[in-house]
Amino acid sequence: MIGDDPGPLVRLFGLTGGRARPPGESFDLVAIVTTVDIPSEPLGLMPEHLELLSLCRRPTPVADAASHLRLPLNITRVLLGDLRREGLVTIDRPRPAAQTIDERIYREVLHGIRGL
Repeated sequence: MIGDDPGPLVRLFGLTGGRARPPGESFDLVAIVTTVDIPSEPLGLMPEHLELLSLCRRPTPVADAASHLRLPLNITRVLLGDLRREGLVTIDRPRPAAQTIDERIYREVLHGIRGL
């Protein structure tokens, strides 16, 4: 239909140079990406790389980055791997839920249970 988004104009393997896996340590779709640096002269970076750098100024899950770019997860992972290799982003596993809950909350829950 007229007006529908045609999707990426460049073939996907062209974005990644034919690579199917990101360089370095693997990461999954819930890993958190954070921009560390945005180069003043982004030579060699594609528009998708620059968009990821801009998007990830705030910690962003890989899945959200892929959705924002409207690219498959594997393609997004390769692009993020490139940025990580260049030292422009960090990619961290999310902390387990048990580590994110304050000890004070556990005490309040325990106190509430004892009150029953």
